[in-house]
Amino acid sequence: MDQEALDERETRAWIAFQRMRIEVNEVLARRLARDFGLTEADFVVLLRLSRSPEHRLRARDMATALHWERSRLSRQVSRMETRGTVARAPSEGDARGYDIVLTAAGRTAFQAAWPAWVEGIRHCFADVLSRKQLDALIDVAETIDGHYSAHHDSGAETIDSHYSAALPGRTERPDTD
Repeated sequence: MDQEALDERETRAWIAFQRMRIEVNEVLARRLARDFGLTEADFVVLLRLSRSPEHRLRARDMATALHWERSRLSRQVSRMETRGTVARAPSEGDARGYDIVLTAAGRTAFQAAWPAWVEGIRHCFADVLSRKQLDALIDVAETIDGHYSAHHDSGAETIDSHYSAALPGRTERPDTD
């Protein structure tokens, strides 16, 4: 097999996957921005904090969980601090690091956006597919994730722990009290 080119089936599958991912994310991101003034990056940080004990997380753990470079996280946190949705606090036992803390404004913003985000996932993704298609997609994604974990992961949490609040069976918003 030619190692320099994908065959027609591989090409069609890859393009279809990329198009689907981009289009669904675009619709969700546009809605977050238009209706709630949040970027997708804002939302995933708020989601992670809403699911963390005491609504705070060490910056290095957040970067690992989101598969982001620390510099990207630092810039994101700075933007969110300016808007008042998160704050930095000293990390207990780590003088060089800091914790990211969900503020009351961040909690309010997240709680307002959460139902629309879930509805958007259903509208653009889950409701469009049959149960059989969803099961097939789960199988494909878990196979690829298993390969990633075995060959490319540096020990970070899996992305499903990040988004699990939106998975079937968990439709309520994550705890933010």
